[in-house]
Amino acid sequence: MTESLTVAVTGPTGTFGYGLMPLLQADPRVRKVVGIARRPFDPSAEGWDKMEYRRGDVRDEDALREAFAGADVVVHLAFLIVGGKKDTTRAINIQGTLNAFRAAAAAGATRFVYASSVAAYGFHRDNPVGMTEDWPTRPADKLFYAQEKAELEELLQAEAARHPELGLYLLRPPVVLGPHTVGGKAMLPGPLAPLNKHLQNGFRRLPVPVPAVVPDLPLQFIHEDDVGRALLQCVVAAGPAGAYNIAGDGVLSMVDVARELRIVPIKVSGRPVQKAARAITRLPLPSAGEWVEAFSHPAIMDTTRAKEVLGWEPQFTGLEALQDTLKG
Repeated sequence: MTESLTVAVTGPTGTFGYGLMPLLQADPRVRKVVGIARRPFDPSAEGWDKMEYRRGDVRDEDALREAFAGADVVVHLAFLIVGGKKDTTRAINIQGTLNAFRAAAAAGATRFVYASSVAAYGFHRDNPVGMTEDWPTRPADKLFYAQEKAELEELLQAEAARHPELGLYLLRPPVVLGPHTVGGKAMLPGPLAPLNKHLQNGFRRLPVPVPAVVPDLPLQFIHEDDVGRALLQCVVAAGPAGAYNIAGDGVLSMVDVARELRIVPIKVSGRPVQKAARAITRLPLPSAGEWVEAFSHPAIMDTTRAKEVLGWEPQFTGLEALQDTLKG
């Protein structure tokens, strides 16, 4: 069935936005896109001639209501991962997301699509490896970002119960990679941490091979384009509202990542690293140190539901997502 959707997108120039926007631009079911961002940008410079730019902050309820007027679908991508004070981050991430949902409801939108995270599950020792959407989301012990993601899912579910006319879609990706990647720049833990400075301007291979001790820890990646494909499936209601795990096929390890970075890995068991991470999280930690908790337990998801119910298929494996990022 031919549709003529108006789609409002917060944060359209972030990593997720660059995965989604070309698809909205190319999809004949989408008539118009309204892009809301704090900083000015020119959609035509990206070839996004369907987009109308609106300058706005998610903390400004009036700006959101104005921008969402006439929208059939709202895709909320604006979110701070790191940087800034916690109260500012919370105002943008928590209150800003609730503002966006409520403005979408007031505008009469029928779908609200939110980019959550695998971090919403927390890093608890009883989490199964291969979590399905039936497994509960629970705040992490220390990692502020993960705590916010879990809290937001609970708050959004409560808002959705009050607005059953507005379908809530929750996507839970792992680390997102690709040419425009932002969140995965300095992810190397423990013995590899000195290499983070080398990677601070984006993933790139080392100029010469370097040996290093590497913990054998499992992890998942997803390419920004595959996040965009999943978002589009939600925009056009290819499946029912609800939560969906998404990740590139294949579970990698830190050893795989090391090899792609031209590190010569000296593989060691990941269990001591996990045990150490759990011990460290019991200590008072600065904000940057909170990310150690992400290595205290594998956060590996099952993506069957997104494939069978949402009709989504990743075009990149986790390894290919990493390789494409390094190539860029």
